[in-house]
This record gives sequence, C-alpha cells and structure tokens, in this order.
Amino acid sequence: MKIGRNDKCWCGSGKKYKACHMSFDNRIKDFQNRGFVVPHHGIIKTAEQIEGIREAGRKNTMVLDYITPYIVEGANTAELDRMIEAYTREIGCIPACLGYQGYPKSVCISVNDIVCHGIPSEDYILKDGDIVNIDCTTICNGYYGDASRMFCIGNVSEEKRKLVEVTKECVEKALAATKPWGTLGDMAYACNKHATENGYTIVREIGGHGCGVEFHEDPWVGHIGQPGEGMLLVPGMTFTIEPMVNMGKPDVYQDADDGWTIYTEDGLPSAQWEYLVLITEDGTEILSH
Repeated sequence: MKIGRNDKCWCGSGKKYKACHMSFDNRIKDFQNRGFVVPHHGIIKTAEQIEGIREAGRKNTMVLDYITPYIVEGANTAELDRMIEAYTREIGCIPACLGYQGYPKSVCISVNDIVCHGIPSEDYILKDGDIVNIDCTTICNGYYGDASRMFCIGNVSEEKRKLVEVTKECVEKALAATKPWGTLGDMAYACNKHATENGYTIVREIGGHGCGVEFHEDPWVGHIGQPGEGMLLVPGMTFTIEPMVNMGKPDVYQDADDGWTIYTEDGLPSAQWEYLVLITEDGTEILSH
C-alpha cells in the first residue's frame, strides 16, 4: 500500500513518513531498479521488535553459556536436553524447539556425521573423540533468539578439530562480509571460499534464515554465492549465519524413521556454528552466539 509523505511511517515510530523511512525506502527502490533482490517491509524489523529480539538473543546466549560446562565425555544427551529446558524456563523463557512442527525435544544435539536436527537420546552418551553441535532457540516475551556452538569431547582427532576451527572461521569471515547495503551473496562467497580453500564443502540444501519475530522467517540464507548477488542487506534485518561444513562431500540425507536427523551421505563429520545477527546503520551486531 502506497504511503503518503505526511502519513505515519510504516515502522511504528509515529513520525511522518517523509521524516522517517521515506529516504530509506527510496534507496531500496533505487537498488531494486538496478536489478537487486530487495527485502519487503515485513523483513525489516521496527525499533521495538529489535529490542525484543536483542533480549531474546541475550537469553539464548545465556542458555548456551549455562550448558557449556556440561558438554563433556559421559554426558547423556537426553539429560542435557532436560537441563536446557529447565534452565530456559528458570530464566523466564520458552525453548522454541520443543513441539515445533512436532520436534520432540528442547534442543538439537548433533554429533559427528549428524549435520543438524539431531534428537537428544537416552541412548547416546558423549564419548572421547566426538564433535558436538548444540543448537538452541529461545523465546523471550514472544521474540526469538537462535545460535549454536561446537564442542570437542576429549581427545578429538586433528582432522575433526581442524574442521571445527575452520567452520568457526567461516562464520567470522561471513560476518565480516555482512554489511548494510551489501548482499547475502557477499556473505556467502566469503564463507564458502574459506571452506573450499581448506578442502571442505558446505551443505547446499539447508541454510540460515530470518529470525526474531518468528522462529523461521524470510529470507532463506544460503552460504554459497557470489559477490553482489542475493538479497540486499539493509538496516533492521535479523537473520542467522550458520554454515554446515562437511569434511567430505556436501550431500546429506534425512533419517526416514525420525523425520528430523540430517546426516552426511558419506558418513564423514560435519560441523556448524550459528550466530543471530542484526544489520545496523553502520555494520552488523551479533545478537546471539
């Protein structure tokens, strides 16, 4: 719907459009006229939403900080899940994964060749040499924070340890390339370049996503791309950077029995780190990590 110059701005500030987001929208329109894919207003968060998402991100980071000392050899992944749920509720929040599209647990715990969506189990005890991803999403006052971390259990092989370290570096390089008025392709190119230079591949079918008002929002965020391509990044966008980096080939498959767990097709290990970020006027802010 067209907004008049003197109408109230779409962002909810209460200001007149001409004094608020009109020049911002005109800049986006200029990029669109030059052939760029641009975000619609629903993707761009208001100041009130950003504050809510920022707090949800802070609480989500608290959950990951809380569970970190317990990710050790001998830990039962189902018990870790229970601990995460209890602590999340203790700090006044809700675990977003629990019941999401039928998901049965409060967190995803993915070990070794599990790429993502690993379901905590009474039967799995973390053992020496495992690499583990803990992926938490937290709802705080209706807003969402989302992030994941990798952990090395005991005496991890040099090959696995390098995979974990390079994957973290991929996220950092992606973050450095994520800037206002750049594109998702800039981020994806930097991420994939570092992975391939180290002999790894990035999963193509699964990526990051808009996040904050809902668990999963537009845009879908791939981690393979070219500079200047993909959606334009503008202040107010919140999304995850979360490359899934495979030691071997990029191909994956879903467990036919549980309908959730994603494995590498060749059985080689995979690693993932995830940050929730906000595009600001002058850079990028990490909301959860």
